[in-house]
Amino acid sequence: MNEETTLFDVTLFKQAQIEYTIKQVYQVLFDRGYDPVNQLVGYLTTGDLRYISNYKGAREQIEELDRELIIAFLLEQYLK
Repeated sequence: MNEETTLFDVTLFKQAQIEYTIKQVYQVLFDRGYDPVNQLVGYLTTGDLRYISNYKGAREQIEELDRELIIAFLLEQYLK
């Protein structure tokens, strides 16, 4: 019996979670009439959650993620 072990890559899961959350928060900010890029940059640079609307739980969603991981993910995506 030759069974190979399947490996689960947490990094890919985290990246997918970050991407999904950023897109959701972006859409909420856009829907509320804010400039999503400016609001996200404000949050990422200061850590002040007031840059993110409470609408549809966006603030709570982004708060679950580590800001440094978000920045690293965005930088990696930009450099690809």
